Amino acid sequence: MRLTILGGGGFRVPLVYQALLGDRGDGRITSVVLYDTDRSRLASIGSVLRQQALPYADAPAVTETTDLDEALRGADFIFSAIRVGGLEGRTIDERVALDLGVLGQETVGAGGIAYALRTLPVATAIAQRIAALAPEAWVINFTNPAGMVTEAMIPYLGDRVIGICDSPSGLGRRAALSLGLDPSAVFYDYAGLNHLGWLRGLESGGVDHLPALLADPAALGDFEEGRLFGVEWLRSLGSIPNEYLHYYYFARETLAAVQAVEQTRGTFLLEQQSRFYAETAEQPANALELWQKTRAERESTYMVESREIADAGERDERDMSAGGYEQVALSLMRAIAHNERASLILNVRNRGTLHHLDADAVVEIPCTVDANGARPVTVSQFTDHQAGLVCAVKAVERSTIEAATSGSRAAAIRALAWHPLIDSVTAAHQLLDGYVDQLPALAAFRA
Repeated sequence: MRLTILGGGGFRVPLVYQALLGDRGDGRITSVVLYDTDRSRLASIGSVLRQQALPYADAPAVTETTDLDEALRGADFIFSAIRVGGLEGRTIDERVALDLGVLGQETVGAGGIAYALRTLPVATAIAQRIAALAPEAWVINFTNPAGMVTEAMIPYLGDRVIGICDSPSGLGRRAALSLGLDPSAVFYDYAGLNHLGWLRGLESGGVDHLPALLADPAALGDFEEGRLFGVEWLRSLGSIPNEYLHYYYFARETLAAVQAVEQTRGTFLLEQQSRFYAETAEQPANALELWQKTRAERESTYMVESREIADAGERDERDMSAGGYEQVALSLMRAIAHNERASLILNVRNRGTLHHLDADAVVEIPCTVDANGARPVTVSQFTDHQAGLVCAVKAVERSTIEAATSGSRAAAIRALAWHPLIDSVTAAHQLLDGYVDQLPALAAFRA
């Protein structure tokens, strides 16, 4: 089988390839095509992958191309992990917002909206090429903002595009391990939108173990989300939020913490990865070693400001290894290709599962996966608080998609003004003008 990776020069691509190397089952991926618009990045990641493959006599063959149509033809699976505007764009997303006193995180709030406005036109154009050249391929979308991008691609690809994220599975796994449960034997009652969801149940052996977890301070303090949100708040919620909800529940504290540091997360990653790609170009024989070193630094500093606010300490090995998007992607591909029934938390159409949202809204929810694709399973309904926040953010997503599709400035302003972390029409205008001034891809939204 052939896997095409869009954004094949991206830093995290070796994680996907490593998962493929570990897949020893029949009918596995035998060919990987890396597509990217940047030849130098492609060459660097290609060097890493070839060094990863050295211990394996039957490693998937790797080819590289900057021709999108060539990459798509003949693909059985297409993994989309593009970053329109690169990390340079991310630094602008963050800085424009922070300068106006608003959080500018990559996928949350103003930063996420700016990222989506320049990404969605590219993602939908790619979806149309896939529909024309590889209509039988399954598309696994990790391009952020993952839920929004998946929803925008569905009109062209239908249910053959499925969004993935590692946050929900990582949360569920960590919570299960804190109680000594086998993560593979637990059903996670989880629901929300991408980067906006809650774990509401840990069901194993006919018992919901979440109440026991919430009643046990030691167990809650044993994993990252418990330390991040604190025992008292989690008990008040009666659920465990996705880590990204820290930006909502501790918005003022997080904004102050981010404004106090010398560089934003995007700036840190831009400098770090620019160094990695430059060093790899100079030392291709050391590509894998350089990548491993850079990745360890990247993972250990993830969401550092939020952890400092909560006094959560450094990330431990379990926090960093409990679930990964590459394993979600591999499990999804195997389930579809071999009709191996799997249970995964994915971004798919709601289809009436969550009563507060319409059938076509893309939600992040447990699904049963087989050769026919992914189907959402029954979960508990939202509380009033969860429904209110999810519906507000879904309205933002829909208005952002409308703006990106039509070029409507009014729709872009609505998206920004409606977001709970912005909540100001004046700020919305200032934000959009700031992004337009620095991001050529958003010139259509100029006043």
